[in-house]
Amino acid sequence: MKVMQARLEKLKRDAAECALIRDLATDPKKRELFARLADHLDVLASAVEQAMGESGGSEISPDLPPRPSRRA
Repeated sequence: MKVMQARLEKLKRDAAECALIRDLATDPKKRELFARLADHLDVLASAVEQAMGESGGSEISPDLPPRPSRRA
């Protein structure tokens, strides 16, 4: 759970940084890009918070296929 909490906090920090860059950007295209990034990171943070709430404090194993071995 500590790992998920740390990732959640990083997502929130990154979203705040993108929002700050958006606010400081003078180029309209960059402003739009960082606005979209901030919004996307906020959505991701919300999804992580929801997943953490649904897990009831237990570790969550994502439903992903196993990674291939990197041994040569």
